[in-house]
Amino acid sequence: MREVELKGIAFTDAEADAARGRLLAAGADEVYVGRLEDRRYDLPDRALALRDHVLRLRVYRDHRVRTSLDFKGPTTYVDGFKVREEQTVGADDPDALARILEAMGYVITREIDRQIAQYTLAGATIRFERYPRMDVLIEVEGEPEAIERAIAALGLPRERFTTERLPDFVLKFEARTGQRAALCDRELAGDYRYSASDA
Repeated sequence: MREVELKGIAFTDAEADAARGRLLAAGADEVYVGRLEDRRYDLPDRALALRDHVLRLRVYRDHRVRTSLDFKGPTTYVDGFKVREEQTVGADDPDALARILEAMGYVITREIDRQIAQYTLAGATIRFERYPRMDVLIEVEGEPEAIERAIAALGLPRERFTTERLPDFVLKFEARTGQRAALCDRELAGDYRYSASDA
């Protein structure tokens, strides 16, 4: 499957909430509100990262638990959009998947925890992501035309939506606020064992 996306930014909770309101007014459907946890895996020598590959265990937690194991190929850029090949398989037991990955020699290289609200609108998927300590990010996926329609519905400046990766947004937040970003619960507690560059 081909993943096409842009990421944007809301600088305050109020700005994010207003954008969500405009999205719903445009006819978006809310499909998930809850916690989203990512655990990124690599071999100890970082062989996947060196090839710009991502192996991710993703867990959705609300009133139930849903899990997927995802693989992403190298990033390309087409007409101003970020594009990657992505393969995903669903599973019922995140702990069993983690044990399998660890038994195969993979190690966690990054934890990412956030509260999200996810919507669909005319062929686009829009996800608002609230991290333990950082700006609210808005990820928009779909074909380019659907992405542009969704961004217009959000009512935020178009120039805020870019092909930048999560580490780029971390650096901007830290430069603007003078605070260290926290992408996971562990970092909010002061444990910075993971590098932002692995996000």
